[in-house]
Amino acid sequence: MGIENEVLRAYGIATPALTYGNGHINDTYISGDYIIQRINTNVFKEPEKLMSNILKVTNFLKVKLKKEGRDPERETLSVVLTEDGRSFYKTGDGEYFRVCKLIKNSISYDAVTPKLLYGAAYGFGDFQRLLSDFDGRELYETIPDFHNTPKRYADLLSAYKADICGRAYKVKKEMEYINSLSKELSIVTDALESKEIPCRVTHNDTKINNVLFDRESGKLLAVIDLDTVMPGSLLYDFGDALRSAANTAAEDEKDLLLVGLNFENAEAFIKGFMLSAKDFITEREKELLPFSVKLIALELGMRFLADYLAGDVYFKTSREGQNLDRARCQLEFARIVGENLKALAKIVNMCVSGDSLSS
Repeated sequence: MGIENEVLRAYGIATPALTYGNGHINDTYISGDYIIQRINTNVFKEPEKLMSNILKVTNFLKVKLKKEGRDPERETLSVVLTEDGRSFYKTGDGEYFRVCKLIKNSISYDAVTPKLLYGAAYGFGDFQRLLSDFDGRELYETIPDFHNTPKRYADLLSAYKADICGRAYKVKKEMEYINSLSKELSIVTDALESKEIPCRVTHNDTKINNVLFDRESGKLLAVIDLDTVMPGSLLYDFGDALRSAANTAAEDEKDLLLVGLNFENAEAFIKGFMLSAKDFITEREKELLPFSVKLIALELGMRFLADYLAGDVYFKTSREGQNLDRARCQLEFARIVGENLKALAKIVNMCVSGDSLSS
């Protein structure tokens, strides 16, 4: 489906739009110096709130970047307003579109290497640093309870009890493991509620391909894909990034012997993140960084398992039992991370102290 002329007119864009990129959520198009997206309202139920969040964050970032003598037009997204001053356009058919300026001569990467991870991690840490004095509670929670791990656990228990597909007998071992860790699941949510750790702006999709680099120099440019910016803890972003980048196995690997912790990737990410973040994060946040990797792996494992029990209604599958394999892989990774928390903490502490690390 293409772009309606009314959308282009709303932004004063004369050049026809062409399909662009390979995103899985929103439909993306390019028109000259503009990136146009149809917002997926099946995923993002309240696009007005989503765009409010993005505009608040990018406007704040532009001010901070300018103060630091950096280029706000290349180092964060620039939302283009409609000719009547709105951050989105709603068509007569009820579809929502938004436009951002194209960041020229930029590139993102899907491949995970220690060098790219280091750069991406520095970018995510710098994103947090720039926003460290922005009150995350000013943002809407566009996906309610996204990282509410205790609620994810409660949802899993409900799915296990209901057992609508007759699959509960297959996951007794997994449930026993999760139940044994139930007291750990509220550590971060409790710390946020008690203000033991600050509520910050969280990106919530810290994949390496959500960081742009300069195509020619390789210089870090910007963190992109801000659809899921919400209030939360930086521990969620750190934990999810390492959960993804430091697992030696594919997400749906059947052979759990292949699941492991890639220390080279983990060290590269921690070094990059801490270089930009170490001067503003709190002592308690530093202490919880290694644990956050285990927590997010547990959380995602519970989500996969609950979906398997419910009949695979949320996560797309391409084969029988794929969500169960995904769950087992995440839970095994959580177990391995749990065994290596001291080793990960040592890397964090060395970064804080400035001691040298192996390459």
